[in-house]
Amino acid sequence: MASEFSSAAQILAATGQMLGVTDWLSIEQGRVDQFADATGDHQWIHVDSERARSGPFGACIAHGYLTLALAGSYFLERIVKVNCLMGVNYGCEKVRFPAAVRVGSRIRARGEMLSAEAVKGGVQAVIRVTVEIENSDRPACVADTVSRYLFE
Repeated sequence: MASEFSSAAQILAATGQMLGVTDWLSIEQGRVDQFADATGDHQWIHVDSERARSGPFGACIAHGYLTLALAGSYFLERIVKVNCLMGVNYGCEKVRFPAAVRVGSRIRARGEMLSAEAVKGGVQAVIRVTVEIENSDRPACVADTVSRYLFE
């Protein structure tokens, strides 16, 4: 269940809090292929299932940047609901990819409000999004996302 905020003050008060956990999302080859087409990254570890079977991961894997894109949009939108005039992605402070996401696996994300500060018209929040892989001890991605939420 997502954490909901309707004011900058509520976001500022949430520093240090866990914000929620999403449902699982299956990572299928079609999504990986679409990302490869969109970015031009057709490296065999992502799109050639026959060759990838004998590669280092035993199967095709999702692009790290696909996982990051899901963290910053799909998952973050399911972790935090902010009732504001406008929310914008302001970037990331730190991103790591500790484990590969094999095609056919399921991932989900957890959110934690690392910090928040007042900015003109609203608040800037740093939310750590940790993308977990089902049945794995290591996360796929840990990203400290920076978002601005404007209320005025």
